[in-house]
Amino acid sequence: MPEPGYLTLHRRGELIERAEKLERLLSPCRLCPWECGAERTSGHPGRCRSTNQLKVSSTNLHFGEEPPISGQRGSGTIFLANCTLRCLFCQNYPISQMGNGVEMGAQELADEMVALQKKGAHNINLVTPTHWTAHIVRALSIAADRGLTVPLVWNTSGYERVETLRLLEGIVDIYLPDLKYGDDANALSLSGCENYFATATAAISEMFRQVGLLEVDSEGIGVKGLIVRHMVLPQNLSGTPGVLSWIRENLGSEVSVALMNQYFPAWKAASSPPLDKPLSSEEYALQRETFFSLGFNNGWVQE
Repeated sequence: MPEPGYLTLHRRGELIERAEKLERLLSPCRLCPWECGAERTSGHPGRCRSTNQLKVSSTNLHFGEEPPISGQRGSGTIFLANCTLRCLFCQNYPISQMGNGVEMGAQELADEMVALQKKGAHNINLVTPTHWTAHIVRALSIAADRGLTVPLVWNTSGYERVETLRLLEGIVDIYLPDLKYGDDANALSLSGCENYFATATAAISEMFRQVGLLEVDSEGIGVKGLIVRHMVLPQNLSGTPGVLSWIRENLGSEVSVALMNQYFPAWKAASSPPLDKPLSSEEYALQRETFFSLGFNNGWVQE
């Protein structure tokens, strides 16, 4: 099994250099596509509602991810507070939208990473990491010294800045991005973000350039590569056919895709028709047919 790239960079002394470069993007903040320019190191929150003080909601073994991520022992999942998006239907809204969490320093985050590995985690799975990129890489440089050796998973909305992702090359082993929408108007009204499709597809293309197709070990556990997630929304607000067509045309039929059927009216969706109703089985079945008709060979669909 190949060792995680961050260990190679750590031995070369490059991991701290990357952390320092990312930290310089914090004030004025240019980490994410908003490039809001907030002076976060001076205590001013950015578009993500985050200052320079890292907040973590929870750390635990998670068994609900795709099989190569969760495996038998679980994914070492770290839920980070706040988000660069404002999804009306956010299913993690206490964390991503309300910012619930506890403050941590880099050494404490590194301790949590190592502790999850000791519990048997197949990987370290960072959820909504974008706005904390600099803090994560700084913590990783400490955790590598303390014996962290499992792959790093970047579990993201897909709304990423390519220039920031380039600083993660060789650090992230598995990219796990959403491609939420095929329509910018719906992305703006439902998630409050501009130019989503072009931004997310450029980001995912960069992720694919870095890590390629998913590779697994002898037990079927992911060690490197890309998995693209897409959750089907009611009344095709997600633009699923366009999303799947883009993936097929630009990443190929061998890329791993998770077509998710887990939508329910969370957060503000209950008062935002047509998001106020669960996805019907007929709606999902239609998009599942699209998935198969495009000839994808790797991935997961749900009943």
